[in-house]
Order: sequence, then C-alpha cells, then structure tokens
Amino acid sequence: MSTAMSSGPDAAIADDRLAVLGEVEKRVLWLSTAIIDHANRVRPNPTGLKVGGHQASSASMVTIMTALWFEHLRAQDRVSVKPHASPVLHAVNYLLGELDERYLTTLREFGGLQSYPSRSKDPDPVDYSTGSVGIGATAPIWGALARRYVDSRGGGAGMGRQYSLVGDAELDEGACWEAILDPMVGELGEVVWIVDLNRQSLDRVVPNIGAFRIQGMFEAAGWQVLTVKYGRLLHELFERPGGDALRRRIDDMPNPEYQRLLRCTPAQLRERLPDSPALQALVDTLDDATLHAAIRNLGGHDLQAVGDAFRAIDDTRPTVILAYTVKGHGLSTAGHPQNHSSLLTAEQLAELAASVGTSVDDPWARFADDSAAAELCRETATRLHRSAVPALPKVDVPTDIGRTPSGKATTQAALGRTLLDLTRSAPEAAARVVTLCPDVSSSTNLGGWVNKVGVWSPDERRDWFDDDPETILHWRERPTGQHLELGIAEGNLVGLLGELGATWSRWGQPLLPIGVLYDPFVERALEPWSFGIYAGGQSILVGTPSGVSLAPEGGAHQSITTPSVGMEQPGCTTYEPAFAIDVEWTLLASLARLGRPDGTSAYLRLSTRPVDQTLAAVPTDPAARERRRKQVVAGAYPLRRSAGTPDVTIAAMGAVVPEALTAADRLAAQGIAADVVCVTSPGLLFDAVQARAGHGDADTWVLDAAFPAHRAAPLVTILDGHPHTLAFLAGINQVRATHLGVSRFGQSGDLTSVYRHHGIDADAVVTAALDVTD
Repeated sequence: MSTAMSSGPDAAIADDRLAVLGEVEKRVLWLSTAIIDHANRVRPNPTGLKVGGHQASSASMVTIMTALWFEHLRAQDRVSVKPHASPVLHAVNYLLGELDERYLTTLREFGGLQSYPSRSKDPDPVDYSTGSVGIGATAPIWGALARRYVDSRGGGAGMGRQYSLVGDAELDEGACWEAILDPMVGELGEVVWIVDLNRQSLDRVVPNIGAFRIQGMFEAAGWQVLTVKYGRLLHELFERPGGDALRRRIDDMPNPEYQRLLRCTPAQLRERLPDSPALQALVDTLDDATLHAAIRNLGGHDLQAVGDAFRAIDDTRPTVILAYTVKGHGLSTAGHPQNHSSLLTAEQLAELAASVGTSVDDPWARFADDSAAAELCRETATRLHRSAVPALPKVDVPTDIGRTPSGKATTQAALGRTLLDLTRSAPEAAARVVTLCPDVSSSTNLGGWVNKVGVWSPDERRDWFDDDPETILHWRERPTGQHLELGIAEGNLVGLLGELGATWSRWGQPLLPIGVLYDPFVERALEPWSFGIYAGGQSILVGTPSGVSLAPEGGAHQSITTPSVGMEQPGCTTYEPAFAIDVEWTLLASLARLGRPDGTSAYLRLSTRPVDQTLAAVPTDPAARERRRKQVVAGAYPLRRSAGTPDVTIAAMGAVVPEALTAADRLAAQGIAADVVCVTSPGLLFDAVQARAGHGDADTWVLDAAFPAHRAAPLVTILDGHPHTLAFLAGINQVRATHLGVSRFGQSGDLTSVYRHHGIDADAVVTAALDVTD
C-alpha cells in the first residue's frame, strides 16, 4: 500500500490534521514510556524484585494505536490490545479522560494497573483481557460471533468492528491459525487484525519471518491483506533517481541486517547501505538527518499510511493489516535485539522528554486546554463515549424439573434430556441456552437438543438431507438456532464459549452457554478456557465421555487428571454426577449462576456408562427430595446409611458409584457396616473444609450432612480419575483412609477388565475397606 501525495488546500488541511495527530502520538509515546519508568525506577521497591514492563514493545504500537483511537475507532467497535502494549492503552485512556492520573504511577502495583490489559481488574476501559499469547489475538473473532448471535436473537449488540492488535511473534501460536482457518470466521467482515511486524521476538531478531508467507496464509483463508511497509519519506526517495535500487536493497536484505542498520550512525549507513552505483549516488544526495530518518521510515510509524490502510478495509470479509514497524521506535533502544524488556537510562529518558516536548519533572502533564491536541482528545472522547450497559433481565432457571429417571441411563444422555425438559418447563430460560461442540454433537447425546432448537447461522441455509429418511441428526441452520458447531479445535470452542459467556457484561444480554467436548481433550483447551474465565466469561464446560469407563477406547480417550483440573480452576464449580437426576440438579444450578456480576462458571464431567437409576434412591417425599437436591448441588449426599454406627465409609464419585454400593452389600454380608456417600463436587467440599478452618467463607453444612462427626469411620474413596482428588476427605473427621482411582495410562478392554486393572472395581473397594478396618 502506498501513501498518496497531494497538494492544494485539502493537502494543507490534511497536513494540519497530521501535525496535531503527531503531537498526540508523541505524548502517547512519552506517557507509555514514563509509566514503565516510574514503576521500575521511581516507585519504592523494598523487595528488590524486578517489576518489568515493555517500553520497546509499546513504542512499536504507538503510531498504530494513535491513528486508530484518535481517527478511526467508533463507540461500537472493540479492540484487543497486545499484552505488552498495555501502557499505550493506559496512556490513550488517560488522554481521553478515562483514567485518573493517580493510576499512572501504579503499573504492576497491587491494586493498580495490571501487567497486561484486564477487563475485570484494570480501572480504565479494556475491551478484551490479554496476556496469554495468541488467546487475546483471537478473542475478537469469538467476540464478533457472540455479538452476531446476540443481535440475531433480539438485537441490541450492533455490528461494530472487532480489532486485534497482534505482535508478529504471536502468529507463531497455533491458536491464531486454528481460529483463522475455521470455516465460520471467513464470513466475519467486522474482524480486523493489525500485525505489529517488527520482526523481533523476546530474545532476538527473527531471521526468516517472511511477510509474503504470512500474507499468503491469510489470503488462503479468504482474508483481505493490506500491507503498510513504507512511510512518506521513503516513498519520496523511491521516486528519485536511484530510488528503485533503494527499494530493492531494503526489500532484499535479511531482517537481522536491516535491524543492524537501525543502530548505525549516518556515517556507518553511508558505508553499509549502498550496494550499487545507483544507490550510492542517491545516498550521496542525502544529508545525515534525512538518511538516518529514512532507514527507519516504515509504514507502521507513518500516521498517513496507517490511516490509509484503515480507510481501505473491506467490511465484507476479515482483514489483516501487516504494518512494518521498528521495535522501540522513537526510543534510544530502537531496533536492538535485546530491547524487549530493557529500560531507558535516566539520560535517555530526559532526551526523550526533550524530543517530544514534555518534562521528566512533570511527566503526567496534559495538553493545554486551548491547544488543538487537547481539542482532538475531547472530540475523540465524545465520539468514543459508550452508553451504560442496560440492566440485566431476570433469568429464572428452575431448580428441579420434577422428573425421576428410571431404568438404565447415562449421565451423558441426561445432559440432552435435561436441556429438552428445560424447553418445556422454562422456555424463557431455555431460549438463552446456546450449545457449542467441536464436531461431536451426535456422539455426546446432543442430537435431540439440536433437532429441537436448530443450528445457528446468520442466514437460513437449506438442509439438503431434510427428506432423507435415514437422517437422524437434522442440521437446520437458521438465525434462530441455538447450537453452534466449530471445527475440531478445542481452543476455538472454549474461546467462543468465553465470549458468549461475557455478553451479559458487554451488552446486558446474558446467555447460558454450554460447551461440550470429549473429556480427554479438556486439557488441550485448558489454557484458553481458564483465561476466558479470568476475562469474565461465565459458561458451562461439559467433558464427556470421561475416565477409563470409556473402556474400549483405550488410553488415547481415557481422562485421568481432569477431576482435579476442574477442582482447582478459579471461578469455576466442578461436578461429576453419578445419576441422571444429579445431572439435572447440578446443571440447573450451574445455569442459574451464569450471566450475572457475581456469577461463576461450571465444569461437568459425565460418563457413557449406563447405570441403574433406582440406585439413586431419590426420596418420594417432596421435602426430602428438596433436601437431597440441595446436598447434590452443595457437593455430596449420603446415599446409603447402615443401621447403627458404621465400620467404614465409602465416598464414591461419578461412574464408579455402583461399585461402591456393590462393595457395601458384600461388606454387610461379612458383618462390616458401610456408609456410602456420593460425592458430586470435590471442589465445593474442599472449599467447605477450608472455610471450617477459617480459610474462606463457603458454607460448611454439607460436611455435617455427608460426613457427620458422630458417624466418623475409616474411609475409602474411589473415583474414575486420579485418587488424590478425594484424598482430602479423610481430614474432615481425621480418620484412617485409603484412596482408589486411576494413576496410570488406560488400557482397552471391557469395563470389568479395565476397572480390575486399575483397582477401582468392587473387589478393590472391599479389599481396601477390610484393610482400613483391620
């Protein structure tokens, strides 16, 4: 993309506008640099620990962010800012009056500005939390889909652009390309990525970061590609005699050589740059200042060139702008391969202050009220003002639908059954449910739900198999659908899940999103899922089928550590129900916690093992049934009490509860009385244990209900997962205990053989009970 040159009155007006924009650009550079300097060199640091910050990474984004915010951004647009440019975002917000001056001295301080942009923790407006490389970059893609979904189901979300400011090294993350290549993304014309192409990573100049290769990959995915490579000065030089030789020289040189030229004096440039008589002749015509400025005059630092790129965006398809930049542009550390987290010296900071027209002694000074720059800031603040998020509507989710399952059923099938029941018992709540899958709807028992509610699509699409009598799963795509299906990429699934779970805080429209995937692959999606919760997304993740109970599938599809994953995830309640009724109650309780300021996410670990539902012994008395429901939701309930004082307690979770009950019967035949406790949420029980010890404020009544002190007995715990998950239960009443579970990779086989192999069958429970009671 070239920068057009013009003359006349319009050109004069444009030059005046660029001059004012340039003043703001300089002040943003200064503020972002000074924010980091103060945190590291001025603020007291009694521990001596490194504070950190990224002056160079911020500097490379200053021009792009100045042009975007102060010229092109609209109130309905949203921006994800690359993690290391957070000081630039705070500088911009400060100039717009969105950040109090007192926070400028608090970068990375407790209660102050966060290390990286955070929607929930920073005091100024942040559209997307970033910090985990690749996840913040892709978040606006899922934000665009979430916005479209909300808007198609009642409106109110608008259709503004979704910008991602991405570091070029960030494109190394597979999460970026998984998102870019998903078929749904090619239709999102509001998505715009701006790549800070500075060709440096943390440790080095990247030798082979080929812009043409990156360009080709985006184009192959159907994206519009705009390249902003050169600024106005270089374009002018290219038009002179020898200009073609200069362009060819810069285009052809490897990245490390170019970066080295950025560190050269004018005299050194005259020696190193020319490689032909034509280029030598051109260089000889340039004074030192022009030559020095030309070698760093890249398009990503030219306000006009960047603005032209924004004006050229095609809103009918996703766009990527490849903006060539210099890491540390405008700083003394510009272009140095180790400038990633380096700090300007006091002398260098003073030089910067002098060059941008500010003062080290008064670092946070604003523009004079009557200046053109101050007026631009006021105009921008007015243009970007957003109305308050509407009050949240009340979403009533029932606590109990009223059915009592019978026969044999799986907890996985109970998920789909409960969702269908919800459409009849609470249609308004059901209308806010949206389900997601990475191509596993039929194999996770969502087929009935999908047939009932349809698949979401911005436009209605014909189902070419609607007249095929052998079709069981009907793929009816329409704007009223409530199921979204992505490709087989779990990171994409949880990325979209997090953004659908944030609509309550963005537009005042709470959704109840449920993502379903095979439980072994929860760990594949763990980082973006966790980050989505950190960023404020509230959702339900369902892992199914789980554990070695999926016996024939072998170790490749048998999850072992996921129970503790859910237990240890902040902002999330984990459940592993044993019976269909437990699925209903825990799912409804989890849905009721979504889409609200004090809300939390949930993780349900389900199974494909058919279980006799009469084993649940659901009370028939309404009051007793409600008591059981509350215990299920709180984390555990007594499933079987022996007559008199028990000799042993068996605490079982999930699919292996039948083994615990069988073992209790066999122990009773030997004169050993066993209580059986069904654990539904180890995380909630652990919170209760901690609260009882004075650590936290969780309810503790469930401990007395499930593990009363007067029935304390030696304990056997068992689950289809790692045994440490339930080991803490022994501490409730300080009893002798043994813990059964899975701590080895799985084996293929029938269920009986696999359970025996891992020591989680009834024989193992009986043996463990005899050992702890001996």
